[in-house]
Amino acid sequence: MIGERGVLPAEYYLHQVSSQLGQLEGVWFAPTLFWINASDFALTLVVVAGLIASILLVFNFRPKWTIALCTLVFLSCIGALQDFSSYQSDGMLLEAGFLSWFFAPRGSRPGLGATDPPSRFSLFMLRWEWFRIYFESGLVKILSGDPTWRNFTAMDNYYQNGPLPSWLGWYVEQLPHWFHAGAVVFTFLAELALVWAVFLPRRVRIPVFFVLTALQVSIISTANYAFLNYLVLVLGILLLDDRFFARVGFPVAQSIPRELTPRFRIYRRVESAILGVALYTTVVAFFIGGSGSVLALPYRLLSPFRIANAYGLFAVMTPARYEIEFQGSNDGASWIAYPFRYKPQDPNERPGFYAPYQPRFEWNLWFASLNSWQANPWVVLTQERLLEGNPDVLGLFRRDPFNGRLPEMVRTMLWQYWFTDLATKRETGAWWRRQELGPFSPAVSRDKAGSPVFGVAP
Repeated sequence: MIGERGVLPAEYYLHQVSSQLGQLEGVWFAPTLFWINASDFALTLVVVAGLIASILLVFNFRPKWTIALCTLVFLSCIGALQDFSSYQSDGMLLEAGFLSWFFAPRGSRPGLGATDPPSRFSLFMLRWEWFRIYFESGLVKILSGDPTWRNFTAMDNYYQNGPLPSWLGWYVEQLPHWFHAGAVVFTFLAELALVWAVFLPRRVRIPVFFVLTALQVSIISTANYAFLNYLVLVLGILLLDDRFFARVGFPVAQSIPRELTPRFRIYRRVESAILGVALYTTVVAFFIGGSGSVLALPYRLLSPFRIANAYGLFAVMTPARYEIEFQGSNDGASWIAYPFRYKPQDPNERPGFYAPYQPRFEWNLWFASLNSWQANPWVVLTQERLLEGNPDVLGLFRRDPFNGRLPEMVRTMLWQYWFTDLATKRETGAWWRRQELGPFSPAVSRDKAGSPVFGVAP
């Protein structure tokens, strides 16, 4: 997507940022290692470094520094992904990575951290992120004014209209309205009431952990929201404690008192100061956001790093499902679709399970379908790359329908999709029904010189 021949090349993007903002401000605006080099080799090298760090972290090797490297690699990717990095889940992961650095024990192989237990402040901050993801998402549902949350119909078509539905979501969609209305009530109960258990004694926290874990598992089973729900699940484990793990048979570590050296005291004070700024910034993000107030200055300064965020999932429910389809032609009369890897396209193809993987190209197409091509110029850039037979962009699709030959023109068509009902599914085997709505963006063709020519916008 952002390689040298991708849809939105990172090298060109960073050059434009530097030209408009200057080098120093540009680096702050788009924090990424790719300022050093944004070639395909550099992109691959950074991602491989992140993969190696992740493996080392699994084996508990220098967790503090492997977490730091993983977070830096992800930040570098997000800083260069441009239109493909506008997801709340990216901020959630970066904030969790930042806070986990303070939470993780020091040392090469620290075991369970008996000699270097986390501070209460770092534990609180990770729990605080978990709480905010839920609670702020509950609040925005009320404050948005979306009537579907108020009349208890928000979940009636939720399983159909999300970015990447699953086949289990198809079956849940068939259930009667009273079930979906009950899901709305439970969502409000979970996000606005149960989450306060994080601040209550363990006898309240632990049962709530299991209730909200069941909620996240149900979401994972019926939709594909990338790593979002897995991250919330992992953060939720912090509601448990050593007594619980010991009771169910897991090994636990008894904290070993350590000498409070001057160096360690300084480390704890610096940690508390940094976490204090992060706490203040998250409170500001919730109440006043990035306003011009001087109180919001830390939030505005830190916003490019996404380590202190405001959250709000599903504030307004998507009323319908639209899909953008890329099509190529050699004569302008017969059009062949470029098959997607994950998105609904063929009505007879069963929706799958893809999370925690996030196919960002196809996710972005779902968001683009709710707006115009003018607000998503990368769609037309994709058409141009397909016209050129660009192998990097063709790799985003399941296969090249032209088998290596170049099409003469490429267009996009907008479709509306609906889940079929049980009777239709039994009769035809189709999971979807769809209706063509017309062109989404101008068609792209070649002139006699081989340069791209854009058609008249619909």
